[in-house]
Amino acid sequence: MAHDNPTGNAPGNAAKPAAANFLRGIIERDLEAGTWTQRQWGASPGDGAHHAAGPLDPAKIRTRFPPEPNGYLHVGHAKSICLNFGLARDYGGVCHLRFDDTNPEKEEQEYVDAIIEAVRWLGFDWNANGTEHLFYASNYFDFMLRAAQALIDAGLAYVDEQSAEAMRANRGDFTTPGTNSPFRDRSPAENRQRFADMQSGSMPEGAAVLRAKIDMASPNINLRDPALYRIKHATHHNTGDRFCVYPMYAYAHPIEDALENITHSICTLEFEDQRPWYDWLLERLADMGLLNRPLPKQYEFGRLNLSYVVTSKRKLRELVSEGIVEGWDDPRMPTIFGMRRRGYTPASIRAMADGSGASKTNIWLDYGVLEGCLRNDLEGQAPRAMAVLDPVPLVLTNWAEVFGSDGHIETCQAPAHLQRPELGQRQFALGAAVWIERDDFAEVPAKGFFRLFPGNKVRLKYGMVVECTGCEKDAAGQVTKVLARVVPDTRSGTPGADAVKVKGTITWVGAHDAVPATVNLYDRLFTEAQPDAGGRDFREVLNPASKRVVQAWLEPGLASAQREDRFQFERHGYFVADRVQHAAGAPVFNRITTLKDSWGT
Repeated sequence: MAHDNPTGNAPGNAAKPAAANFLRGIIERDLEAGTWTQRQWGASPGDGAHHAAGPLDPAKIRTRFPPEPNGYLHVGHAKSICLNFGLARDYGGVCHLRFDDTNPEKEEQEYVDAIIEAVRWLGFDWNANGTEHLFYASNYFDFMLRAAQALIDAGLAYVDEQSAEAMRANRGDFTTPGTNSPFRDRSPAENRQRFADMQSGSMPEGAAVLRAKIDMASPNINLRDPALYRIKHATHHNTGDRFCVYPMYAYAHPIEDALENITHSICTLEFEDQRPWYDWLLERLADMGLLNRPLPKQYEFGRLNLSYVVTSKRKLRELVSEGIVEGWDDPRMPTIFGMRRRGYTPASIRAMADGSGASKTNIWLDYGVLEGCLRNDLEGQAPRAMAVLDPVPLVLTNWAEVFGSDGHIETCQAPAHLQRPELGQRQFALGAAVWIERDDFAEVPAKGFFRLFPGNKVRLKYGMVVECTGCEKDAAGQVTKVLARVVPDTRSGTPGADAVKVKGTITWVGAHDAVPATVNLYDRLFTEAQPDAGGRDFREVLNPASKRVVQAWLEPGLASAQREDRFQFERHGYFVADRVQHAAGAPVFNRITTLKDSWGT
């Protein structure tokens, strides 16, 4: 029998850290008290008898990441992923990936596959010593029905056939207690029969729900006879047409945790008011012998909100369906797929999530923090390259005079990364014509402008010193060509390189060997930090400059770049070869982020 690896199932095996937040403090107190040491594990999810037949659970704690497969994961989910997998890793536990697939109308296999890929890309795994901890709530439907029938037999659940409107009206509000349903006092036998009728397919949707019988006068509205099951005539992605009643999420969630032996069920703050119901349900099922103690405990932490994005699935879907973005993986989207295509690294997203900690309040994190984590990660690993994004030709008019031929080339080289000599040298060449950035030339320079203007000398980076002599223009006055003379014996790396002192250095690529490329210059999708604040239509603050496409010239070595290869284009920022459109002979690069924060944060 395969056993869980108690060292965890996320990257790395860190020693037990100090309690840096309240969740770590809870876990450390539980471990010190031995709260979970006698818990048994039946090698797979199951009821109390199943786990009682197994050995002591080798995982010190169990957490879970439980997405509903009704959309693509976004940056907000990354917080929960890193928190749950990270805590399991740090405290000798195991984190489960569980699909909360209890709503057949919105869930699809496409989303299941996408979520699996996204979590793996972030660097986490749910395998421990050969055992896969990938589970589906829908695989527990039989037990959930069994538990519901046990609640009915115990007089703790009943079938309510009020209309939805009457049920809402009778629930009361925060100042008014609820009113008992006229169906509340049915006998267990009658409720069991009516629940069977719900399951038979003979009743239409909305005709009845199964409710727990708790207290319609409870100050916590969640305990006013919450719904357990509703009728849905829909095909489920996993169970097909086997069921026509489906559990409510609030009923299914605690049962799923218990069947999986979860110790710390970590949720966001909106579930705090649900905790009394969570505990009520599990205690009753344990009293009836269906579950073993100790039971899972729910803890809530504050949601992470990131500025300049929206994470509502509905709003993200509208961005896609209305053609505002080009798909769920559009590099401007805050989805994990979009961020991956943009060029974000898993390490940078994990650093952002881990650095935000865990607290009992919702927090807003400025987008610049994530970009800072990204730059910190890319700075040490991204090879350097030169690229010209707004090109104008620079012609060296005395090239043939100096070197005897217009076709002569001067070989140049530069380190791929100054701090990583193992990446080797970049090779390129200087010829009679090169591409430079348009804004590196000015006919009449502003004060402090040290680049090309008539009479000024600059160094072509890694190449030679040149002296500007003027320019050519078209009929509209647009500069079409910059003219300069090369200064002999000034090639970088030669004894004469420092003979001529210059104040400016500019990047370039040789016209004879430059690689033409499409470059997507991406920026934030919205101009306001909270695009939908106060009920505002987020479309009102779309950034018209969130994507700009340019035809660029790149250093020749980039012709061999593979999809998702990342580089620092000197002066311009960090770029990635697009994982969808990039191809040999037709390179496409996306700007990941600029070298510095251009939003003033």
